[in-house]
Amino acid sequence: MLERLNHVALAVPDLDAAVAAYRDTLGAEVTEPQALPEHGVTVVFVNVGNTKIELMEPLGKGSPIAAFLAKNPAGGMHHLCYEVANIIAARDRLEAAGARVLGDGNPGIGAHGKPVLFLHPKDFFGTLIELEQS
Repeated sequence: MLERLNHVALAVPDLDAAVAAYRDTLGAEVTEPQALPEHGVTVVFVNVGNTKIELMEPLGKGSPIAAFLAKNPAGGMHHLCYEVANIIAARDRLEAAGARVLGDGNPGIGAHGKPVLFLHPKDFFGTLIELEQS
């Protein structure tokens, strides 16, 4: 069911500082910021060849990563994103196996313009999992 790792997402308190660290200090290629109001975040992607690092900061007071940053003020790993060929089939298989899909269970549209779902971290060893249709 899982295909390749699409990205590792890091929640950061200051996107400009994070971009500078990856671009200027590490010499990485970083995309332009993209506001995703439906997800409550502003994101950039760092290209590291075989995958991407997503840097994201809260967008608005209702951001779902605000609570994460309150507990981790310096930032940290927020989630892993894996590609799946068919997100509905993956959701159905996971729910049948007892995994919890967050939200209403219907895919939303992610930063890459593709359907995404999130899986409860308690079902995956404390790690929030995002699935993105490839």
